[in-house]
Amino acid sequence: MRDKSLHSKVSKGVSRRGFLTGTGSILGAMALSVNTTPAHARTARAAAADTPIASGAHVPVLIIGSGYGGSVAALRLARAGVDVHLVEMGMAWDTPGSDGKIFANTTKPDYRSYWLRTRTKAPLSNFLGFPIDKDVPRYTGILDAEEMGGIIVYQGRGVGGGSLVNGGMAVTPRRQNFSAILPTVDADEMYTTYYPRANAALGVGLIDPNWFETVDCYQYARVGRKHAQRSGFPFVFVPDVYDWDYMKQEVAGTVPKSAVAGEILYGNNAGKKSLQQTYLAAARATGKVTISPLHRVTTVSPSGGGGYTVVIEQLDTTGGVVARKTVTADRVFFAAGSVGTSKLLVRLKATGALPNLNDEIGRGWGDNGNVMCGRANHMWDPTGKVQASIPCGGIDNWDAGGAFAEVAPLPTGIETYASFYLSITKNPHRARFTWNAAAGRVDLDWQTAWKQPSIDMAKTIFDKINSKEGTIYRTDLFGTNKIWGDHLTYHPLGGAVLGKATDDYGRLHGHPGLYVIDGALIPGNTSVNPFVTITALAERNIEKIIATDL
Repeated sequence: MRDKSLHSKVSKGVSRRGFLTGTGSILGAMALSVNTTPAHARTARAAAADTPIASGAHVPVLIIGSGYGGSVAALRLARAGVDVHLVEMGMAWDTPGSDGKIFANTTKPDYRSYWLRTRTKAPLSNFLGFPIDKDVPRYTGILDAEEMGGIIVYQGRGVGGGSLVNGGMAVTPRRQNFSAILPTVDADEMYTTYYPRANAALGVGLIDPNWFETVDCYQYARVGRKHAQRSGFPFVFVPDVYDWDYMKQEVAGTVPKSAVAGEILYGNNAGKKSLQQTYLAAARATGKVTISPLHRVTTVSPSGGGGYTVVIEQLDTTGGVVARKTVTADRVFFAAGSVGTSKLLVRLKATGALPNLNDEIGRGWGDNGNVMCGRANHMWDPTGKVQASIPCGGIDNWDAGGAFAEVAPLPTGIETYASFYLSITKNPHRARFTWNAAAGRVDLDWQTAWKQPSIDMAKTIFDKINSKEGTIYRTDLFGTNKIWGDHLTYHPLGGAVLGKATDDYGRLHGHPGLYVIDGALIPGNTSVNPFVTITALAERNIEKIIATDL
């Protein structure tokens, strides 16, 4: 198949044809979409009522986690006639707060914003020399800023997982990079079948390039494009799961504002097609999927009568345990995200609950090379007071410098004259999760110094742009006199790597009937935003599992 992946270069004069080049069969596959209801019509709709799983229950399939992998598995198993129960540690996020909105605004974090923290932990800790974090009530909020091993891992908490809090950038890697991402997987199958299937089911679409050229809320992206191209870097438009027609209406003032109001970090009240509106809505429609929010799995072990015994804690909104339940399942899918799945499996192996897991469990974890920075532009390059929170473009220097940089929003509501970026880099470092018996916890051996290759790779873009434009880096965003946001990742990957901790379809070695189907399978890097690859890989794996195991 001819390579049509994202990173095809877009010329400075963007034609309609050039804009569409590289979207990986997205538009041609739209007929396969699992749900076509407009996002703005679905976001406020309450989820179907579920009865939480009861202690003593038996289910054919239990899925731990409701992110991309878990949602794919739930839908495809249900459509194959299998009853599925999905256990999610976070909330359902289907009930508005006192302000009439389900999610808090990025600039006004409140009790809904963070998972069991009493103080916010924003990716940008400072602005104009002032700290911006603030105290909040402890609550099972939507964004987890989990600190471990010298890195903060941002993760979505709720039914829909990371789809609730990401920017929706639905990026298919370039075909020539795929062998470095998943070397044991047939690339032809992925690019002809599973990537198109994933893009269609996720509702991936493209911004109108003519509208982009004129709308105020993407002035920041046009400035980012101008600076990139003047330094000789390709600027590429990227697909997204936002409802672009809705955003046009936001700008026109005919619907409630969401992305144009800066909603992103703590959820998006309208417009973004999260998993709640796509895979999970389609899964619920089968009548064979039920979900237990605020339920946390603590133990999985072989059951004497076959299958597995699963111990679950039911939580209240302060994180307190209100019930402990024991259920049995014929098959269990681990889909708690790279960190959640890896930590749980490492603990289960070390404590003897799943003693036959192999020594690859916990290995191969990476941060997708994430590093952030800001640039201070000249006064004649304002980036706009109003910035749509959904990124729509990036700078591609992967081949020459090992970096792909999103031109990211900085939705402060004031003119900052700043360009802001999240870079994905070819960072080679991989960490390992291990069991700390003395402390009774799982540790990660990531080292902060391992971010230096990511900084060096990002500098191949931004040093050149600064030199060309006569600009400097911002030093007020991540602390005092600190240029690089090298303390975090939005894209945790690995820990139960495909073909090592599992077979080539996610079956865990040593325990038949146990599967991994999330980002833990991918060894540390996807070269772009990872959720389309996680989704496509899950589509591939569950198809095989249904055909051969069920």
